[in-house]
Amino acid sequence: MAIEISARAREWLKTKGGVATVRLSPRHGCCGGGADIAVAEASAPKAPEHFTRLDLDGVTVHIDPTLLDQGLRLDVAGFLGLRHLFVGGASPTRSKE
Repeated sequence: MAIEISARAREWLKTKGGVATVRLSPRHGCCGGGADIAVAEASAPKAPEHFTRLDLDGVTVHIDPTLLDQGLRLDVAGFLGLRHLFVGGASPTRSKE
């Protein structure tokens, strides 16, 4: 499976519209280095044609094709109204920039 979604993340996403995006986000170091890390958002991507769409148990996940088959897990953290998605299982990769 391309990505596993915890039960609590699935239920939380359903209250937020049932859509998530998992993408790479560049992070830059202070000395010029950089890495891309996987991040998750409870929204659809701006350019869905650049993502692979997966329909998993009532939730639509748009995932960056380079993250497919990485053994990722989507979960939710926080409490009350301060919850957010996070991706586990992805190693940072060297930025191409």
